[in-house]
Amino acid sequence: MSAPALGAVLFLPMTTSTQPRLLLIAPHNSYRIAPYLKAAESLGAAVTIASAGEHSLISVISQGLHIDFSDPEQALSEILTAAEQTPFDAILGSDDMSVALAAAAAKALGLTHNPPEAALFARRKDLARACLQKAGVAVPVHSRIELHQSLSAQLEKLDYPCVLKPLAMSGSRGVIRVDDIESAQSAISRIMGILREVEDPDESDAILAESFIEGREVAYEGLLSGGELTTLAMFDKPDPLNGPFFEESYYISPSRLPHELQEKVKVTVAAACSAYDLKQGPVHAECRIDNDDKVWVLEVAARTIGGECARLVELATGQSLEKLVVAQLLGMQLPRIEFKGGAGVLMIPIPRAGILRRIEGTIEARAIPGVEELVISVRDGHELKPLPEGSSYLGFIYAVAESAEQVEQVLRAAHEKLNIVTAPIFKLQSVST
Repeated sequence: MSAPALGAVLFLPMTTSTQPRLLLIAPHNSYRIAPYLKAAESLGAAVTIASAGEHSLISVISQGLHIDFSDPEQALSEILTAAEQTPFDAILGSDDMSVALAAAAAKALGLTHNPPEAALFARRKDLARACLQKAGVAVPVHSRIELHQSLSAQLEKLDYPCVLKPLAMSGSRGVIRVDDIESAQSAISRIMGILREVEDPDESDAILAESFIEGREVAYEGLLSGGELTTLAMFDKPDPLNGPFFEESYYISPSRLPHELQEKVKVTVAAACSAYDLKQGPVHAECRIDNDDKVWVLEVAARTIGGECARLVELATGQSLEKLVVAQLLGMQLPRIEFKGGAGVLMIPIPRAGILRRIEGTIEARAIPGVEELVISVRDGHELKPLPEGSSYLGFIYAVAESAEQVEQVLRAAHEKLNIVTAPIFKLQSVST
């Protein structure tokens, strides 16, 4: 595999003589904070973190700006007050829950931003579907199921098979395919259990039902600048995602789709961004391609890809994804780099519920040629919770090879070496006498 020519990739320095200042709005426990801090430091930018982490053990968070995400108006007011004392050159939202607030703050301060309404479309699946349908972008047939109304009457109107999902969750959490009314009723009970964690009644009192699109699925990562979309990477998901749950596992780059079909994906994602009125910053999209090669939008988010998958973008571009995002936001030029070879990641799925005892075979998996790194994210004794209730993975395996096909073979061989040993969970129950 030819290594990216990193020496030829340079970001142009800022023309201002003062150090640029970035406000990063993020949940205090977001895994994106560390890579964004590293990216900003490498570009010579100072970062203030706005979060709810007043008592965080991480100094850069505890010493930052403390806001309450459940009170957006007050949070915005506190950000604007802080900006009066120390002006910011750019504002960035790291996750779904912070992008709308970042857009509102940047707009109020006259900084580069997306319209706050656009950021909301990118997070709320029901609003997004309605927006895209109105704009003529292909989305599944959909409807809201109101959980405080008669369910039987609503379920009778659905066309099966279909997919039920929360209005505003990511990572396939709570997403369930159902094939009839009986399985729909069971699925709704499970989703309602997950929604007990959601405080916003607008997002906890209803779920989305949409038609199931049979076909292949791809992920798209891009950057918007003035409404123009630039492709950073496109990932194949080689495992069939037919349900009942939709746990993602393999992401392989470069995509093996024909060039014309890849271009069709980009055009469709760009149309969705235009419909939302997204203009700036990172875009993460999930699309399904049916048997007639029609591209359907499943998700377009105004943030970077989740988890450790962002590392694949670094392999494809020669720079970290977070560095590309921060550089663009601060007005630095984005270089292009030719990438040859294949790269991929396996998000190690949780095979069953239980208490993790150990993971065997990691030494053998790491020894397979092409495996760059194997990271286990959970400790022994951790309670494992698979989808649809769960929201995490056991860890990640990264691989590089001469081609996308070889990368997939390497990842599958490494996964076969792993043996996940679990113990059952025993719940204590009180006994009345």
